[in-house]
Amino acid sequence: MFFQIRNTFYPLPWGDLSFLLFYFNFSLLNKMSKIKFGSEVYTWFMQETGKGYDNKLDHMIKVAGQAGFAGIEPMVLEVSESALGCGKYWLGDFCDASRLKDALEEHNVELAGLALICAWDAEEETPEERAAADFTIDLLKQFPGSMLGTVTLPSGRSGNIQERRLNVAKNINRVSKRAADEGLKCSYHPNSPPASLVRTQDDYDVVLNSLDPEVTGWTPDVGHIIRGGMDVIETLNKWQHLVNHIHYKDFSGNGPEPWAQMGTGKLDFHKITEWLVQRDYEGWIICEDECERAIEEPDEVTIQNGEWCKEHLEPLVG
Repeated sequence: MFFQIRNTFYPLPWGDLSFLLFYFNFSLLNKMSKIKFGSEVYTWFMQETGKGYDNKLDHMIKVAGQAGFAGIEPMVLEVSESALGCGKYWLGDFCDASRLKDALEEHNVELAGLALICAWDAEEETPEERAAADFTIDLLKQFPGSMLGTVTLPSGRSGNIQERRLNVAKNINRVSKRAADEGLKCSYHPNSPPASLVRTQDDYDVVLNSLDPEVTGWTPDVGHIIRGGMDVIETLNKWQHLVNHIHYKDFSGNGPEPWAQMGTGKLDFHKITEWLVQRDYEGWIICEDECERAIEEPDEVTIQNGEWCKEHLEPLVG
């Protein structure tokens, strides 16, 4: 999930009247629909493995708003300080709920949710995982309606893989039960790096079938699904009863990080979005671009993805 990258910044085209009109129209329609579009902060995290935009969540919120996205999904990365030398949970100063609220309100952006990232492959939560989960629950209580996303940090596939997959499910259920008891909605997000425990059809069969649907749903990340060798629509159909959040990223199939910028790869986002609409999905579509260009140009890529969603996907959701 983490890889070494570089640093650059690009100005935004505020002098362009057409851009301003795009932003106003997409933002307004996005907020009125039952399906809303948001941006994931991992697009910025890739620069210098977190260091490029450490403690700059306010900047990411601003760019997401300028792109016309209605919401943003920050990460709560348990190993941010210990493994990466970055700020606490890669939220830094925005661990403070009032600071986070102020930044969101300034740019008219909602908190779609928080992505809590831990390994969770031991029999019980580690003290560090428990602390990160409890922090996330407490923070989300200040943002009613925002999703608690649980994301497994890739921890390797050697040794006791079946036991560790079941541990993931049990720990996700534990975290989600505590969150649900506090009135929060939860959703589990698998991923597909080679070291991920939940990346293939067999992995999904074990873990998704072991989730407690009373306390957690599932966030299909369509890019990770195809990278794991699965068909996206078939996989959505199989566990459609769990779908309560979704991530979009495009897939090129080339190289060790086989991602493409939104709309340029192999995924049919029109078909996937129509699948959601046909099932009366209500919630967030979160764009999480991991293409090579996003490493150095996360702002520009986010802006262009907002434009692409407005042109190609927003008409589908009404």
